[in-house]
Amino acid sequence: MYRYFIEMAYNGKDFHGWQVQPNAITVQEVLNDALNKALRCSINVVGCGRTDTGVHASYFVAHFDSSVVIADTSQLVFKLNRIVGNAIAIYAVTPVSADSHSRFHATARTYHYYLKTEKNPFLTDFSYRPFYKVKLEEMNKAAAALFDYKDFTSFSKLHTDTKTNNCTIMHARWEECADGAVFVIKADRFLRNMVRAIVGTLLEVGKGKLTEEQFRAVIECKDRGAAGTSVPAQGLFLVDVDYPADIFTSTIKKLPPFR
Repeated sequence: MYRYFIEMAYNGKDFHGWQVQPNAITVQEVLNDALNKALRCSINVVGCGRTDTGVHASYFVAHFDSSVVIADTSQLVFKLNRIVGNAIAIYAVTPVSADSHSRFHATARTYHYYLKTEKNPFLTDFSYRPFYKVKLEEMNKAAAALFDYKDFTSFSKLHTDTKTNNCTIMHARWEECADGAVFVIKADRFLRNMVRAIVGTLLEVGKGKLTEEQFRAVIECKDRGAAGTSVPAQGLFLVDVDYPADIFTSTIKKLPPFR
């Protein structure tokens, strides 16, 4: 068998997340179908992670196995883009070693969450507009506390099948951008709903309902009920996935969706 990594992006608005589900359209299902048609054999892709319903990816990596060598990967990219529809873009297909894994060999992932302060009908599907002002400085002071912890049970969806809620957060900061702000967070792994729960709780800090110490207390109590409400999915983007150089080096220039 020959293994290939796919670099891609997708608009998550009309998908029920990445992973195949019964009676719901998902990115994985569309990509499986496209590969089956393009290669004329049964293919099952494995993603670098699982994005939830409505979440976008400006950069996503998946892998699949083929029983034959794909002689012209650029031609495969062309075929796939004609099949998958306008909500998915395939950037590159790259051969890798047979034991390379798009999920297990990923060393870090980066997400962006976009807030907009002005009403903009062209960004409604890609950002969240809170109807109150927030203080980014206070939110960044609280976000810095994330580096002091490993267990993020308070920000995890309940009753998941994960064996541990421990993660190592490498970067977490709010940055100003056009007509709003973006929260940039990077970690070795993320729990289900984790970023949206963190952002929702930081917004409580930003509007003065939680202090930095209270934000720490939310983390320490390891109780999802203590954290803030998860923000809507449409503002969240997976923007980067890191791999060791001997496993995979990206072939494309990775850009954020907008700033």
